[in-house]
Amino acid sequence: MYKDDREVDLTSREFELLLFLAQNPNIVFSKEKLFDRVWGMDAVGDMATVAVHINKLREKIEDHPSAPKLIQTVWGVGYRFQII
Repeated sequence: MYKDDREVDLTSREFELLLFLAQNPNIVFSKEKLFDRVWGMDAVGDMATVAVHINKLREKIEDHPSAPKLIQTVWGVGYRFQII
């Protein structure tokens, strides 16, 4: 992936998560739904895994990770990819 003409290295899970969100823009997904879709139902882990990966993605792709514009948190519901 490229951002501002520089290559951004993503792990396979980060890429899968970003791809899923980007293919479903403006739709809010719960942590549970994202975990099921990206990691699979048989995966070992918990919902904190989703939050950790979202934060890592924000650090890599957002201009201001503490005020994200692309991967937004919808408090009490989940996350969405916002087309800007």
